[in-house]
Amino acid sequence: MNTSVAVVITVLIAALGVSFVIGRLLTLRAGMLKETHDAEVNTSDLGLSDTGPTVVHFSAVWCGPCAGVRRVVDEVCEDLPGVAHVEIDMDANPAAARRLSVLSLPTTFIFDAHGHQRYRTSGVPTAADLRSALEPLLA
Repeated sequence: MNTSVAVVITVLIAALGVSFVIGRLLTLRAGMLKETHDAEVNTSDLGLSDTGPTVVHFSAVWCGPCAGVRRVVDEVCEDLPGVAHVEIDMDANPAAARRLSVLSLPTTFIFDAHGHQRYRTSGVPTAADLRSALEPLLA
């Protein structure tokens, strides 16, 4: 085998390995709740609860994973009765999506009773992650 062919094969294998690692890291990151410290954003038209936390998720009719978010959020809100749930169709309310910098669907937010954004995630969050973020806000 020619030395240059061996080098090309080695470089291709290394590139595939790096691509795999980057893809895996991006996949693991999807759906993870990230704590946020919001700048003052007008949330008056989102229908947030003023008595407890609110889970807001942006969706669209054409978004397949959005149905998964809806199921997870409904399950968590059933278990935690003090939590409100608002679903916003991004196609019907693009202004709200722009204000909150929603760049992909599904995107889920958790707001406290004062309307401050506390958590944000893209992708489908787990029920356990949502519960662990919401329970301290109910205390």
